Amino acid sequence: MSDNPAPSATAPSTCSCCGDVLADERRIDVRFGLPDVAFELPEEARRSPGPSALLALDGGGFFVRCLLPVRLSGDTELVLGAWVEVDAETFRRAADVWDDPVGYPELVVRGRLANAVKPWGEEALGAEFTGRIRDVEELPYLVEGHGAEAERLIGEVWDRDHVLARFPHPLPVAVRTDLGDGWSVERTAGFSARFENGADQFGAQDRSVAVGLFQDNEPGRSAEDFLAALLRGAPEVPAGQDHTERLPDGGVRYAFWFAPGDTGRSRHELTAYAVEPDGSAAGLYCSYEELEQHAWARHVWRSLRRGR
Repeated sequence: MSDNPAPSATAPSTCSCCGDVLADERRIDVRFGLPDVAFELPEEARRSPGPSALLALDGGGFFVRCLLPVRLSGDTELVLGAWVEVDAETFRRAADVWDDPVGYPELVVRGRLANAVKPWGEEALGAEFTGRIRDVEELPYLVEGHGAEAERLIGEVWDRDHVLARFPHPLPVAVRTDLGDGWSVERTAGFSARFENGADQFGAQDRSVAVGLFQDNEPGRSAEDFLAALLRGAPEVPAGQDHTERLPDGGVRYAFWFAPGDTGRSRHELTAYAVEPDGSAAGLYCSYEELEQHAWARHVWRSLRRGR
């Protein structure tokens, strides 16, 4: 029996704007490597009776990896491969039947969640659940919560982007990410995320994005004039390599881009802004290897929005 659940697989579709393969968004699997307490103990404190889904920590307790299903909006399920702290008897029972085709289906695991799962954090840590076997090829599913926080976690439907944006490692689906001040942007499927040097940054092997926010310090200035101020000192743009869009609310979007031959650099670059009439703006920089990825960069730029 595998102790690492595989994501569901369906025939892939592609993004209409850039051709990227889109994953099935109905189930997203995220795995936690260790219980949180393990990082407070030396590595030699870790002991396993065999299956990698079972872990004993000297001075830290006994743990079984289970699947925590969380319902998200958009008919999406997030399945967390998280650790549950159990008593010694439950741990021994799990070790005895883990690879037993007769005993494993009858395994019941009751314990407390041992990962501070974001965005719930400390509220989720220690929540008590009971896990049972749904599929002999998968880990135990936490199907029953004990206490208000546990019942709420598996019983409510949570906002998809609010939850998924809290996971900085690459995800198989695009996620709208909050930037602050009402702004958000789409983080591309397969991109990791971090906040560094005052900007939200997203990256994959061949592409990267950095997004920052600005506020006009001259009240009453039009969006076009603020954009002009933001562009002061920008390099001259080759003919046909910029684009302006005026928005119905009085805002404006502008992007310009360079090919490697224009700059002497080895990558394509797109710099773009979205400016609101109240003086709030977002700036975005994309770097990418192939000309065909220009549609992707423009898609990310157009995904910038504020309060809409």
